[in-house]
Amino acid sequence: MARSHGERLKTRHKFNKDLRARGLSPVSKAVQDFEVGQKVHIDIDSSVHKGMPYRRFQGLTGEILGQAGRAWFVGISDGGKKKTVIARSQHLKPQKNNA
Repeated sequence: MARSHGERLKTRHKFNKDLRARGLSPVSKAVQDFEVGQKVHIDIDSSVHKGMPYRRFQGLTGEILGQAGRAWFVGISDGGKKKTVIARSQHLKPQKNNA
């Protein structure tokens, strides 16, 4: 059987949700607001397909660079290179400050 070559290739375990977390995510995740310069974690929510970043960026931490419509620009470092990831707020979690 031929192998799939789509965007979600090799994500069976990576995008899997815990049993109690399955289904639609809460609305509060969709209306999150971030400040420019704020640190965020990329945590892809597989139940929301729009604005989903590429699977390689799952689990990375970056900095908010700006906003375009409902999506956010997140600056990350990938293998020593600076990259910009475009993602909706459902796929982002603010970093907790331990002060």
